[in-house]
Amino acid sequence: MRPSRMWALGLYKSVVLVLFLLRQNPVQEAAAELFGISQATVSRRWTGLLPVVEKVLNSYVPDPTEVSQGRIVLIDGTLIPTWDWAREGTSMFSGKHRDTGFNLQIAATLAGDLLAVSEPVPGSRHDTHAWRQSTFPEAFAARENIGDLGHVGTSLLTGQRKPPGRERSVGDKVANQSINTLRAAVERAIAHLKDWKILATRYRGPLTRFPNIVRTVTALTFYKKGW
Repeated sequence: MRPSRMWALGLYKSVVLVLFLLRQNPVQEAAAELFGISQATVSRRWTGLLPVVEKVLNSYVPDPTEVSQGRIVLIDGTLIPTWDWAREGTSMFSGKHRDTGFNLQIAATLAGDLLAVSEPVPGSRHDTHAWRQSTFPEAFAARENIGDLGHVGTSLLTGQRKPPGRERSVGDKVANQSINTLRAAVERAIAHLKDWKILATRYRGPLTRFPNIVRTVTALTFYKKGW
């Protein structure tokens, strides 16, 4: 077999390995045994090829302003669990979720189609902070945006919090129920995104690499949908 052919097979297997790690999030020792290579080789191929996969698929990620034109945009935040690594002195612990991880902001259509995924921020940050730190306010500035109660105080349409010492009015209850019914679509988009288990089960790698992983999984999701 010619060396070029051998390299092609090796590259194909390496890309499959990267996709497997993203899809199933196994420990590298388990992946090494399955692929018949050493753990050190798994680590090298993962580190070297992940940015390449992201770059190759980047063209499949649509511009959020363009694809959201004429649409109502649903926004929700989700916690991606990680180990509690120190990150520039910022806590990764989310009091809301009682766990450590990154906060991602997800944008979707009323049909549940993914529109965009924000860059991750530490889990200790509230949804309002994560929204404001993302590109979403500019990307969806001329849209009707709907969020949950975690986005109260932003420009998003949200439900009404329960007044201190009082019950919500009948009108507020009806409005909240209507908004929650619409927001179920963005929760479906998040569930589909988390089919990539590296976003659903605890991420064990260096936190500095996590933004690259989010961008890669986002690109793979759009690629699969054929955007």
